[in-house]
Amino acid sequence: MLEKSELLQENAALVALLRTIDKSRDTWSSIAEKVVRQGSAIQVFEHELDPQHHRLDDPDEYDEYDDRTQMMLLGEDDVPVTTQRRVQLLQAHEEAETLVRNWEKQGLDMVSVLDRRYPLSLREVVDMPPFLFSKGCFLSPNQQDLGVSVVGSRNAGQEALHFASDVATMLVSKGLTVIAGLALGVDAEAHHRALQEHGRTVAFIGTGIGKYYPAKNRHLQELIEHNGQVFSQFWPWQGPTKWTFPARNATMSGYGIATVIVEAHEYSGTRVQARQAQHHGRPIIMRDAVVDHTEWGKRLVDKPNVYVVSNVDEVANAIDSIQEVNSDLQDAINGIVAQASAYANSVGVG
Repeated sequence: MLEKSELLQENAALVALLRTIDKSRDTWSSIAEKVVRQGSAIQVFEHELDPQHHRLDDPDEYDEYDDRTQMMLLGEDDVPVTTQRRVQLLQAHEEAETLVRNWEKQGLDMVSVLDRRYPLSLREVVDMPPFLFSKGCFLSPNQQDLGVSVVGSRNAGQEALHFASDVATMLVSKGLTVIAGLALGVDAEAHHRALQEHGRTVAFIGTGIGKYYPAKNRHLQELIEHNGQVFSQFWPWQGPTKWTFPARNATMSGYGIATVIVEAHEYSGTRVQARQAQHHGRPIIMRDAVVDHTEWGKRLVDKPNVYVVSNVDEVANAIDSIQEVNSDLQDAINGIVAQASAYANSVGVG
């Protein structure tokens, strides 16, 4: 586990990498993956500065090759960094050190992929964000926040709002976290109901953690900050844009064990979450009205891990089934690990 001062230095290196990203070969998610694989943003940053002397080799992949063969395999990683690029990186790192110190002074809590508090569920997805800013209460370290996303239209009708409210009540009764995006309509209704039921609710917002959007939900966001948790995967003062909300939906789908789609339209942002949930291997629970009113909903019906429901009892049954499958899978994984460990001990490995 990294000490606080070490984590600040790692976070500064991560911020510098993200602020100078070469979009021709990297994304924020690929940077996050490199950092996790190396266990250090500093090592990845040093590689960017001097790839010839700070390789990011997989220790199991290249050991059998001589230096010349490694150079051929690594290809462009051996191309020296230009002076301009080096100056850009060093300047960005200096600025990043100031930024992370200022964020800490301002009470902004940056939770990077190197932080033990980073959500376990997001570590499982291929497009994990490199960091989250958080306001609110974390669960105990290494404890997974089991929750279900409740999403839908901002201009939802009364029937959909009642459905979202009842789903939130049911989730709280099962000890599950109610996850939503703090938007007007279905999201806000789910958050409100979870708070009223004294359950845990987590909001993923489509802006920086220092913003309140929409302004109408400011009080709700503050309530969640004090009684649940608010996450943002963007720079602290990032405003709302057309790309931040789909990105937020993608992260939200990876955080929960499933997504309940209460109401949606043909070109709704909820469609993004449905697509990403499939990408993440997370089940989708769709209200039948979504299937009736959207072509993308109809196309999802016969896909694996998709449930179509007409009432809250059916949502509850679907969640029970999902949790049972997850439990059986975890038991199987634990059994494989135990057998491998026993075999290793029997032959004197490790």
